[in-house]
Amino acid sequence: MKPSPFEYHAPRSLDEALGVLAEEAGAKVLAGGQSLIPLLNMRLAAPAHLVDINRVAELDTIEVSERGVLVGALARHTVVERAADAARVQPLLREAIRHVAHPVIRNRGTVVGSLAHADPAAELPAVLAVLGGEVEAASARGRRTIAAGEFFLGPLESALDPDELAIAAFFPAAPPRTGTAFLETARRHGDYALAGVAALVTLDEDLRVSGARAGYLGVGAVPLVIDLAEPAAAAQAGRPPGTLDWSAAAAFARERVDPESDIHADASYRRHLVGVLTERAMGAATAAAFEGVR
Repeated sequence: MKPSPFEYHAPRSLDEALGVLAEEAGAKVLAGGQSLIPLLNMRLAAPAHLVDINRVAELDTIEVSERGVLVGALARHTVVERAADAARVQPLLREAIRHVAHPVIRNRGTVVGSLAHADPAAELPAVLAVLGGEVEAASARGRRTIAAGEFFLGPLESALDPDELAIAAFFPAAPPRTGTAFLETARRHGDYALAGVAALVTLDEDLRVSGARAGYLGVGAVPLVIDLAEPAAAAQAGRPPGTLDWSAAAAFARERVDPESDIHADASYRRHLVGVLTERAMGAATAAAFEGVR
């Protein structure tokens, strides 16, 4: 199929792009196009104006500091995946990107575009949510920062206003003595996950778990974050450091998700996957945390 007719805009500066968005109601932004182009071709989206931001060089950036990783709107998945300094500061970002579709998709798709698409089955929204990250939005009216907990409103629905452009996303750095892990289950490699989990475990100076949380994809209308500190405390009571039993955390998570059934999997199976993936991911994140302090 072919898309409905639209007027094509190719701005060369951010101000020019924001000007088009301000003037043309309902305009869509094209960056990587890995989600938008199929929607256009199937006529599930039919904007009158398409704003191609690929010539706005100032958005093609990755800034790494001890605070975290700031990813510009044109940074491709592959570039972020291969950025060693970004993986050092926040390893969960690389771990999750490796599960995004296939290399040919990651070569064109953008990290910020995935967030703006707001698909609850996608990997990066769950990562941003569990890390407590932020999205920076800009319009002709000015700029604002939107916390991850407020950014995702529903399936394919974000808090961006029609005239706003997501220009960057900030992924906070992992605290000291923190391990991360990302696991998902899909019918085939590269398919959308039936369920997935992004896990973080932080140890205190005595190598006891001081923080544990997980972000889930594929089991709700938006990414779901569950604090697992309570079951983690119970899991390590009376046990030597590093010998946690995460089965209680798995049960804790299963009770707090409310997935829906669809043609790919029913709700009970997705809930089962949440438990299995939680136990495995928290165990892997714990092992990574101990490895980091050796």
